[in-house]
Amino acid sequence: MNFSQLHERLRIEIARRIDRGQLTGTLLARQTGLRASHLSNFIRRKRKLSLSALDRVLAAQALSIEDLVPEANRNPTEQTMEGTTLIPLVSNTTAIHSPVINQRSILELVHLPSGFLNQLLPRRTLARREWQRFLAIRLTAVQAEPMVPLLAPRSIVVLDRHYNSLVPHNPSRPNIYAVNVANSLSFRYVSYDANRIILRPYSLDHPVEILRLAVDESPSSCIVGRVCLAIAEL
Repeated sequence: MNFSQLHERLRIEIARRIDRGQLTGTLLARQTGLRASHLSNFIRRKRKLSLSALDRVLAAQALSIEDLVPEANRNPTEQTMEGTTLIPLVSNTTAIHSPVINQRSILELVHLPSGFLNQLLPRRTLARREWQRFLAIRLTAVQAEPMVPLLAPRSIVVLDRHYNSLVPHNPSRPNIYAVNVANSLSFRYVSYDANRIILRPYSLDHPVEILRLAVDESPSSCIVGRVCLAIAEL
């Protein structure tokens, strides 16, 4: 990882902590001794920090290089072992909010055939450029029921977080998306109309849900990723 990549990944992590209310620019300025205006320009991509200033921010937030790039550039989605690719299985919260998956967030590793993910084309917004692409979630019964039998309770789904577009991956069938609803994941078909996201279940026993977007929100900001694989327990 070069300096520019480190700089951008740290910026994303600091912005995420501020968005979640874990940090403020004023507090970070006090912790680091850097000017609040300088940090604000850094967070908004208007100015870069020097290497010494990056070190101050890392130390103030108890971050290491390994936290920003798991296993020091050994991305779990790029690891292979005896013909398999390893995908990190994580919590809902990590999938929604963490651009980079650190080792502490990995619950287990899912083994997939080597090369399977290479055939999947991304459709991401620029904001997702630095996000780790593939990860896995284990579905609860509540999450799976609206999409049964396509998704089964306790199944593992692999998400492509570089696919937050509403364009169908396969024109013959609609995408299933993981959507951020009140900081948890809902799995549905998704459409957009008049500043509203419409979440449609497969099962007719479950209602259609509507999420109203703020003026500055787009559908892609609520979509965590496309379900590209489901592995059911036997």
